[in-house]
Amino acid sequence: MNYPADALFQAYPVINELPEAARDRLLAALNPLSLPARTQVFDEHQPCGGFPFVVTGAIRVIKAAPNGRELPLYRVLPGETCFITASCLLGHQEYNARGETEIDTLVLMLPKPVFEEMLVHEPFRRFVFLLFAERVADLMQLVEEVAFMRLDQRLAALLLGHGRDIRTTHQQLAQDLGSVREIVSRLLKGFEHRGLVKLGRETIEILDPSGLRQLAETPAQ
Repeated sequence: MNYPADALFQAYPVINELPEAARDRLLAALNPLSLPARTQVFDEHQPCGGFPFVVTGAIRVIKAAPNGRELPLYRVLPGETCFITASCLLGHQEYNARGETEIDTLVLMLPKPVFEEMLVHEPFRRFVFLLFAERVADLMQLVEEVAFMRLDQRLAALLLGHGRDIRTTHQQLAQDLGSVREIVSRLLKGFEHRGLVKLGRETIEILDPSGLRQLAETPAQ
């Protein structure tokens, strides 16, 4: 094996639930891909050739608009699976979003024919559809936020839960929100004027977390 098997089993215990012959078949078919940060893993309209097991790192899945705007859909971390990849494999369709690594990432790709073989085994099938269901719930929450929350509420919620000092850029926050940097910068300056945050060079200091939380939880008018 040219990959850390222990890390794979720890992240995906379902592999050890497979019958021995199926487990050996899966392990022998895995194709390790060591990808640097900000590497494109897949793109829209590309055929889907395999099922990814993320051992280390993270993949960010994004939906892009023709005007260049992007909306992050979700992240795939070790132990998780890519909803869009699974749906493309199951539906024999091309990708309808883009995936790229956030940091250095080790992915083990299971070829499509072997993925389909594994689905006959109940533990693997349950694993795929359980994560499928969880990801749909995440996407429904994203739809609700985009449709029913103001951008300032979403920005306030995004800033919470990361400690007092956040190292990020206005551009990164805009990408996370599916907005543009100019609007996010204007909102952050408004937050600073209200005493909620203090802005620095690629840093944001949270001065009033309770005020941000109140803003994030205020019902939309």
